[in-house]
Amino acid sequence: MTLYQQDLEDGFRSIGLKKGMYVEVHISLSSFGHVEGGAPAVIAALKNVVTPGGAIIMTAFPFSRRLEPDEQDLKMNISVKMRILDPASEERTDMGLIADTFKRDPEVVLGTDQWPVAAWGAEAELNAKGLSNLHQKDGYALLLGVDICRLTSMHYVEGELPEEVKALTRPSDEVRRKYPESEWYVETGTPPSYAWYAIQDEAFRRGYFAEKTIGNSRCLFCKVNEVIGLYRHALETDPLGLYRLR
Repeated sequence: MTLYQQDLEDGFRSIGLKKGMYVEVHISLSSFGHVEGGAPAVIAALKNVVTPGGAIIMTAFPFSRRLEPDEQDLKMNISVKMRILDPASEERTDMGLIADTFKRDPEVVLGTDQWPVAAWGAEAELNAKGLSNLHQKDGYALLLGVDICRLTSMHYVEGELPEEVKALTRPSDEVRRKYPESEWYVETGTPPSYAWYAIQDEAFRRGYFAEKTIGNSRCLFCKVNEVIGLYRHALETDPLGLYRLR
């Protein structure tokens, strides 16, 4: 099955994306099947639906694609290992081919902080500074072939994470010596993704997610503040229960 740009535009509109919306987008290109025109066609479809009066925002973290832990890594309980790339690098990143293509678009503004995002459309300079403006505008999230574990906005409500939760993936001194934080992004242990999936399940129960299949891709669409609000409430009321630590 081949998808064309018009198929994508029709699919994006049918799930709820509209002209003038501010939207955080995460995409697995391969999830669609074959897309005629590849990543540029997907980006063009998003632009045509949102229009310059809206905003498209994608993460542009300079992390290499995930590297397989070696034998010594496994002994140190390393579960995630990625090199931190030079911002000017042309190497593929863990953000995916579409995000990598998007950030190099001459119409896109690329942020410059430690956790950069790329933004197109309205208030691009402001949106490139992070996702706070998206939240203030009561914007949306579009997850194409990925799920809540890719939703960067979730991290914006984690300021009060308990020490017990932070310790789940914090690298030891030994790991940091081998993989300096200026050069590597490393996690140890097993990332507690089930906590975020619990939030996703609750969001579905409340009807916060619209869901549609476009090509072979399972696509989710939501108001960001509704979903991250569930996470914020859980962190405020029972964080240890959410992360199964009690």
